[in-house]
Amino acid sequence: MTLVGGGPGAVDLLTVRAWRALQTADVVVADRLGPVEILAELPPHVRVVDVGKEPGRHPVPQERINELLVEHALAGAHVVRLKGGDPFVLGRGGEEVLACAAAGVPVEVVPGVTSAVAVPGLAGIPLTHRGVTTGFHVVSGHCAPAADVSDPQVPPVTHTSDTSGPLDAAALSCVRDGTATLVVLMGVRSLGAIVAQSLAAGADPGTPVAMVENGSTPEQRVTRSRLDEAAEVAAARGVRSPAVVVIGRVAAAGLLEATSERRLAGAGV
Repeated sequence: MTLVGGGPGAVDLLTVRAWRALQTADVVVADRLGPVEILAELPPHVRVVDVGKEPGRHPVPQERINELLVEHALAGAHVVRLKGGDPFVLGRGGEEVLACAAAGVPVEVVPGVTSAVAVPGLAGIPLTHRGVTTGFHVVSGHCAPAADVSDPQVPPVTHTSDTSGPLDAAALSCVRDGTATLVVLMGVRSLGAIVAQSLAAGADPGTPVAMVENGSTPEQRVTRSRLDEAAEVAAARGVRSPAVVVIGRVAAAGLLEATSERRLAGAGV
């Protein structure tokens, strides 16, 4: 079995190794996100098994996905598990490797371009930038309450002194102290909880936030706001998953434009 990271969505962000694995596959077990357009270009004999998940809808449980990989591999097929982003960055790829190992199925891992880095970059947001920050922290927003901030019926967030929520201590430190950029994957539905928890921990209400939807696709869209207004702005703009949320000074509008202007002026170009 070959575990392939397909990148954030654009087919041309697939690695050469990933493309070669797909060309030799007998069975491709594919997610909803990632470079799904490549499936139409596979050789006609390749069987595609759709196990895609949507927010709040998981028609094929992870345990069944694991079983499918093992069943097809033990039947003699070259199985490619095509996942969006990188399989080991909040992609449950480790669980699939363990399931195959337990059944005696060897696994080759093909890393992918993770959306945590690629999507902000495509939107002109550097996760690190000299003089601004030298590190970043990536977390999942899945463990927060399920209120959908894209629903106009969701009431405004009430900020309290309760610091419980989806962010761990390291993530809170990033936001509160500005020590690193915070990147939240799968965090649209939990954005209100993230904002409330960050403010309760002492974060600056004016901390820049950028929400990048559908990164690397023609539908890519960037929404920016202050931290204390992020949930309300997201609701007003109808921000929906898949989206990457970036919190920190690098999310400020015009950061690279201002830097580029200074460099070009100094270089005499």
